[in-house]
Amino acid sequence: MTDNKPERTRIVVIGGGVGGTSIAYHLAQRGVSDVVLVERSELTSGSTFHSAGLVGQLRGSVTLTRMMMYSAELYRTLALDAETHPGWVECGGLRLASTPERMEELERQVGWAETFGLQLEYVSAERAQALFPLMSPDGVLGATFLPTDGYLDPSQLAYALAKGARRGGIDVREHTRVVSIQPLPVGGTGKFLVVTDKGDLVADQVVNAAGMYAAEVGRMVGVRVPVIPMSHQYVVTAPFRDVSSDDRLPTLRDPDLLVYYREDGAGLVMGGYERHSEAFALGSSGFDAIPQDFNGRLLPEVWQRLEEIFENSVRRVPAMADAEVRKVINGPEAFTPDNEFCLGEANVPGFFVAAGFCAHGIAGAGGVGMVMANWLLDSDPGMDLWEMDIRRFGAQYRSASYTRQRVTENYETYYDVKYPGHERKAGRPLKTAAAYPWHKEHGASFGEKSGWERVNYYLSNEQRSEEPLRPRGWAGKHWSTAIAVEHRATRQAAGLFDESSFSKIEVSGSGAPALIEWLCANRVVRGNGCITYTQMLNERGGIEADVTVTQIDDEVFLVVTGTAFGTHDLSWISNHTPVDGSVTVRDVTDAFVVFGLWGPRSRDVLQPLTPQSLSNDDLPFMRMRETSVAAAPVRLLRVTFVGELGWEVHAPVEYGLGLWQAIWESGAEHGLTACGYKAIDSLRAEKGYRYWASDITPDQTPDDAGLAFCVKTEKSFLGRESLLRLRGQRDSDSPELVCLSITDTRQVVLGNEPVRVAGAVVGRVTTGAQGFSVGTSIAFAYVPSRVADPGTRAEVLVFGQWVDAVISSAPLWDPDNRRIRDGVVSRPTISGRKGA
Repeated sequence: MTDNKPERTRIVVIGGGVGGTSIAYHLAQRGVSDVVLVERSELTSGSTFHSAGLVGQLRGSVTLTRMMMYSAELYRTLALDAETHPGWVECGGLRLASTPERMEELERQVGWAETFGLQLEYVSAERAQALFPLMSPDGVLGATFLPTDGYLDPSQLAYALAKGARRGGIDVREHTRVVSIQPLPVGGTGKFLVVTDKGDLVADQVVNAAGMYAAEVGRMVGVRVPVIPMSHQYVVTAPFRDVSSDDRLPTLRDPDLLVYYREDGAGLVMGGYERHSEAFALGSSGFDAIPQDFNGRLLPEVWQRLEEIFENSVRRVPAMADAEVRKVINGPEAFTPDNEFCLGEANVPGFFVAAGFCAHGIAGAGGVGMVMANWLLDSDPGMDLWEMDIRRFGAQYRSASYTRQRVTENYETYYDVKYPGHERKAGRPLKTAAAYPWHKEHGASFGEKSGWERVNYYLSNEQRSEEPLRPRGWAGKHWSTAIAVEHRATRQAAGLFDESSFSKIEVSGSGAPALIEWLCANRVVRGNGCITYTQMLNERGGIEADVTVTQIDDEVFLVVTGTAFGTHDLSWISNHTPVDGSVTVRDVTDAFVVFGLWGPRSRDVLQPLTPQSLSNDDLPFMRMRETSVAAAPVRLLRVTFVGELGWEVHAPVEYGLGLWQAIWESGAEHGLTACGYKAIDSLRAEKGYRYWASDITPDQTPDDAGLAFCVKTEKSFLGRESLLRLRGQRDSDSPELVCLSITDTRQVVLGNEPVRVAGAVVGRVTTGAQGFSVGTSIAFAYVPSRVADPGTRAEVLVFGQWVDAVISSAPLWDPDNRRIRDGVVSRPTISGRKGA
């Protein structure tokens, strides 16, 4: 710290690459100039200057595609001004398919692109060669072409964005290295003291946009940013072809050969993702240890790692065999464990991260700047960013070795086709539940979610007689007959599910009732033992969390949410706690097992094990009782996520294995079947239960999602005013989540498929599953309310084929809730089949 008085500013942005400069640019566009951007060396001297510069728009998620589309439009706009031209070339982009599986992927992408208005077109191998004459069509089955893709000069982009920021009054300081960041006491002149080698800054907010250095900067305030710099190589050839100013080659990606190309004048840039990767600058501890003077530098070329990529490049572009390699670029790129950006406010309030660009940061930089400016100024990014939110990374990513394993696997499979149900292998098993040994012994096929090993299904439940139900295409790749068996067992007798990975958050203290009532749209403070299904909304009225809240006693509440959403929901609740210390928020996930026992015979299985009467009068639906089961002290929650009579059994983890075995043994005479999460997916779809982050997100309101019954507008809650305003504006174009029945149960949607009514695309699928009990395939989708009436005929594009569907009344299964409320075991009339 210098002797000079610290300089006061509103926001400090750390990092002068495309991420940091884009954030500064967008803050300036919002009219905010009280910002200082600091760069340790010169602008672009981290990873930006050596990026290949490709800009592709269609991605694997709705939000990321929107961000990429915004970026492309921004680059077009910047190119209109000679002083901010980023070298943007809108040459179009080709993606090739050399295998049937890749062709299916392209067919899926063409359909998805239609929902965005992107003119992605399927083209033949011959047409692809006409667009990119240097390529060989050998082995190419087909391709897609998007005319609005392109490339640019990454350094020019960063300087253009910095110029725009300066025009807006933002102070951009090069050769200014951050030495430390110190949180300041509450009630002072700011939240952070940012110490640099050129003077100190006091700021309310700090943005860590430091690229490959982001983990190092995060450690200054105790924030783990799980990024690993990976060595990424590409070659630049000398000129070898005749070109004119109008002779533009599209960018070209051949994922089956692991390579990409773009023109470089009369030469080519060629790179790819090798199967044997190498991390950069990891110290003995496994954490990044980037040299202090590593600015504007490259790594030595490693031809051995390039050999496979180069050989593949010659197969696709034979001229590469004779082209002179002018230079090899080997530069570190920061990758995250799941190949998505790392954005948002960390667990230190006011400290934001915008890092982990995973080699597609140039394409996404414009969108990153836009959402980060929104987040900083509005406390809301303006769209659903959960898949990129830093809060998605749990405590396991504090481990350097685990992070590296996941990043390495991600990098080396960058271009692989990922089928539904694909399970990653790196770093497993990590977290196992108490009954894990039993599951393993009984033939469980495990999946992984947020580090937890979870049962997908039991191989021991597989039956050949169910094989005719195997879904067509991709949905059938990792499918098992056990899913149908476990589904039916739950509907007809009873299923036992290990849900111990479900995130459990305890909110307690004298201020807990007021806080939990304010955060939840439903009324939750209703007496000890009451369970409430509710949403927590953001200021826009969007669904920020989808949870059950159990009132344990007057000042203790248990919030249960999905396995992957615990860090998000914990952060959301914690960030709204009063500063007077009247509320304590604790993650108690690891302290308790949770077993779901559901089905018409579940009462017969459980009653002999507990002194608690399980009758409807003594333990009604949506109530909790503290009692014992076998020898274990438990909380019995009469809730369900499968649409059947039953309970969640919560117990201290040390009782878990014995409790599971006791329930299993009690169920032997009642047809109890051990079941996995894949069956839950099918069961919940029949019942119309939503998934947060897909069916419902911060971009949808409860009214959009058919959850208005969970909202009590007579009370005050976060987001109420926005929700009421939007409710008053609803019209025939307002989105509405509908259930689509597809008669062919083997046509299973994967998500994001376009939906059309009367020949016009009106929406896209969120999730879907096979409905083994209702006899249809099920899809959920948002469509305009004018076409949302039950009985409306629709079509869903499933891998290039328009499949007939009908909008159905939901839920399809037990619409009167007689099975879950009264324990009625007779099969109810199935809702919503009219018009089918």
